[in-house]
Amino acid sequence: MDWLDWLLENIQGITWQMAVMWVIGGVLIYLAIKKEMEPTLLLPMGLGAILVNLPMDGALKELQILYDAGIVTELFPLLLFIGIGAMIDFGPLLSNPKMILCGAAAQFGIFFTLSLARLLGFTLQDAASIAIIGAADGPTSIFVAQHFKTQYIGAIIVAAYSYMALVPIVQPPCIRLVTTKKERLMKMEYNPANISRTTRILFPIFVTFIAGIAAPKSVALVGFLMFGNLLRECLVLDSLSETAQKVLANLVSLLLGLSVAPVMVWSKFLNINTIVILALGLVAFCFDTIGGVFFVKFLNLFLKKKINPMVGAAGISAFPMSSRVVHKMGLKEDPQNFLLMHAAGANVAGQIASVIAGGMIISLIPTL
Repeated sequence: MDWLDWLLENIQGITWQMAVMWVIGGVLIYLAIKKEMEPTLLLPMGLGAILVNLPMDGALKELQILYDAGIVTELFPLLLFIGIGAMIDFGPLLSNPKMILCGAAAQFGIFFTLSLARLLGFTLQDAASIAIIGAADGPTSIFVAQHFKTQYIGAIIVAAYSYMALVPIVQPPCIRLVTTKKERLMKMEYNPANISRTTRILFPIFVTFIAGIAAPKSVALVGFLMFGNLLRECLVLDSLSETAQKVLANLVSLLLGLSVAPVMVWSKFLNINTIVILALGLVAFCFDTIGGVFFVKFLNLFLKKKINPMVGAAGISAFPMSSRVVHKMGLKEDPQNFLLMHAAGANVAGQIASVIAGGMIISLIPTL
């Protein structure tokens, strides 16, 4: 009966907190499989949450090795940025450079949420780590949270990737709240410029230099992002570009999802602050969206060729989901209203702006 005694001992080691984490892990797995929301991240993240909350610490020791190798060293976010950069076509942005302003404006939610988190009693470093959820960029959230060594990194990562997956649900109500039907019906002409190959190659190099001067702490993130884009645009490393877009990005995403598990142990994750952080993350996403819309409305006061205010909402970094959301909303109002390329320009601008915003926060706020 030794096996029965062993089984009873393990069952007695199960707590209600473990069971709650199993449910959370199950929800993440459900969203990944049934709803197809960021499956390469939410699926391993959900399984990892279960693995580290089993009796006798489950697979905590093994996953801690992965966490130390990929998160503590910030290796996984940097590698993932190479893959993201290789996926991005900056053509729509280069055809309409003023869209970079939309990307900058849509980071408003970060700084609003930082102030709100401070008012709620979080330390400046923790507030900054929470606010960067508004970057709508998982790797940047991990990079900043790890830099400040916040104790809430687990909740921040879950919030960042969950809300990125929920962009099609979160953004439309916010956009409709601050736009009129007339504004949503506004059409825009897209006249793609003939962007030379030289320009496409020089652009990522130029952005890296500018980021290195304006926000030196962001240069690692921006540099890896732009290196990925350089692989895409140089046209002499097509196989490496394709590998970065597919194999590297997917593999690192899977490892990243699993490596988060050690900070999802119930003793670290189940507390009132986790709920507050999830709420603040939602606030950050909403105010990013609203800030982008209002900024376009302000720009339209001075522009001859008006911009559909919904395009401003695509200035968040959730690429390419946010641009698709705006495009679908335009088509819903008018089947002939094609906003995809304009929104894509704002969306890739947001990718750059969010990384620079993360670097600025790291530069301005001292570590403990």
